[in-house]
Amino acid sequence: MSRSNFEEFPLSTARFDGRAAVVTGAASGIGSAIATALVAEGARVAGFDIDEAGLRKKAAELGDAFLPITADVTVEAQIEAGIATVAATFGRLDAALNVAGGSRIGAITDLAESDWDFTVDLVQKSVFLCTKHEARLMRDFANGGAIVNISSLDGRIPMPGGSPYATGKAGVVMFSKNAALELAQHRIRVNSVLPGLVDTPLVAAIMGYEPAKQMFLERIPLGTAATPEQVAGPCLFLASDDASYITGTELVVDGGWEISNFPNLAKLAG
Repeated sequence: MSRSNFEEFPLSTARFDGRAAVVTGAASGIGSAIATALVAEGARVAGFDIDEAGLRKKAAELGDAFLPITADVTVEAQIEAGIATVAATFGRLDAALNVAGGSRIGAITDLAESDWDFTVDLVQKSVFLCTKHEARLMRDFANGGAIVNISSLDGRIPMPGGSPYATGKAGVVMFSKNAALELAQHRIRVNSVLPGLVDTPLVAAIMGYEPAKQMFLERIPLGTAATPEQVAGPCLFLASDDASYITGTELVVDGGWEISNFPNLAKLAG
């Protein structure tokens, strides 16, 4: 088929017209890119984050289509209050993308219990809490909907020094499958996305240290880190009607990294 033939069937740029979405971790990184993409495709977006200044900046960028909600996604009362604001403001919820995450690293034999709890709560418990209240709103408005939970390639590949993060992200995948099973009766689809190396503030230390960066990149067949926008695209696909028959599965977005395994950063320490 020629290029002109393809142009007769342009991809929709308004898949979310008239729809409302929640994005957690919306102030930066992948969450910010998802919020921008959703608004560009017609959605109204409630962005959740603990970074109030970052949310204000995002609201100035996106205008009235973006509703900033300062909330700690590990605290159920704050999530519940935020979703109540979404209900009162938008009157519906069609899509939710749970992106917020972070990590504290350390060897298992040295890791503090508080660092384990911080990481697992942020990457796994938050997904449970957000999905719980997002799904309730979708169910109550009887619109159906789609939930996309951001896991990580680390949910499949162990990361030296990153046991709580890898464990939590693996839990996100199985939780999303369980949620898909339970919520299908309400026409709510649930899937997960597993990014590899993405150029965000979370990995700034790696991207800013050339020896470590090169050790990662040599393991990625496509030879580069993803941009947040390159992860946002697959997330929007799963949240859209284009994926209306997809639920309970995971999509790896990693430039092929899964097939070549993790670099041994211990070499840098001699």
